[in-house]
Amino acid sequence: MLGSTGSIGKQALEVIGWFPDRFKLVGLATNQNIELLEEQVVALSVPFAAVADLAAAKEFGRRTRESGVVCLPGSAGLKELASLPEADIILVAVSGIAGLAPTLEAIGGGKTVALANKETLVAGGSLVMSAALRRGVQVIPVDSEHSAIHQCLMRGERRDASHLSLSRLIITGSGGPFYGMTRDQLQEVTPGQALRHPTWQMGAKITIDSSTLMNKGLEVIEARWLFDVDYPDIEVLIHPQSIVHGLVVYQDGVVIAQLGRPDMRVPIQYALMFPERAANRLEPLDLAGAAQLTFAKPDLETFHCLALAIEAGKAGGTMPAVLNAANEVAVMAFLQGKIPFLSIVKVVEEAMSRHSVIPSPDLDEVLGADGWARQAAEHILSSRW
Repeated sequence: MLGSTGSIGKQALEVIGWFPDRFKLVGLATNQNIELLEEQVVALSVPFAAVADLAAAKEFGRRTRESGVVCLPGSAGLKELASLPEADIILVAVSGIAGLAPTLEAIGGGKTVALANKETLVAGGSLVMSAALRRGVQVIPVDSEHSAIHQCLMRGERRDASHLSLSRLIITGSGGPFYGMTRDQLQEVTPGQALRHPTWQMGAKITIDSSTLMNKGLEVIEARWLFDVDYPDIEVLIHPQSIVHGLVVYQDGVVIAQLGRPDMRVPIQYALMFPERAANRLEPLDLAGAAQLTFAKPDLETFHCLALAIEAGKAGGTMPAVLNAANEVAVMAFLQGKIPFLSIVKVVEEAMSRHSVIPSPDLDEVLGADGWARQAAEHILSSRW
């Protein structure tokens, strides 16, 4: 499990704990939260641990020397953990572009990948899915929306000759805490307000992305690669109740949807157990209690990040990596109080306008575009604010 100390990682450990006879943990990883990682590896008797931050890895190794845990340091440690011979499934739940190289390593090692890292497919979707196809391994989404579509496709087959009846995919989103607000109303919103998501409990960065609708844009790019569907055939609908997580529309007009409570433990369990299902400890969905389900088209003018993401996806090549990296820098600046909410999209848009796309990048070129975009975004921030 790459990212065991984050929100998804902690929930995944809870899910795994429900099925002690089904799963055996052989490796956990964090960036630098070594206090929690130490608790996890000791409590669960995990033999391998990776720590991406080199200084933190050194301290972790010192603290766990007597326990016999093997510490794998740095980005190389993440890749080594992802390719452990003992592992069958790799859950990628690290944050940011750091998930791309380990995911490719896991695929190269023939592992099933349970993917909870958006940036991996946003920045390197072509690399990841082509590698998975060549190696014959499964990439199973953990995002609730993509998990829903995977389930609606009944075993998640790719769109090929047997799937020509597929018309389009629909990704839903709650609309975030500012759904229905105008640009004037968004001028003075604070990080605290943006972090109060109405239905989901998530990390800070993804919660801000939900408030700008960038999260939905990243999910559109993910869906394009996961399901081999062109952008015109991927639709986003705002669904404030967060009950319907994804839909598949077929050419005969039939719509198949996946419904469930807004709880990330459901798609985590689905990905780890696919193609099997098992009873869990979660409260089932009460449709009568849900009362009503509403849907609306997103406001692309007010929440322009969604439109920018789709534009980046259509441009292809290294542009999605630039979008993603510039957004990460801008979101952090907003959280730190350096820029207003509506400036997030301005930073991303300007970084994209400065970028010369590399059409079919390799891994080094994707990582290079990511680094370039971060520098460009920082320069934009320093020159404007």
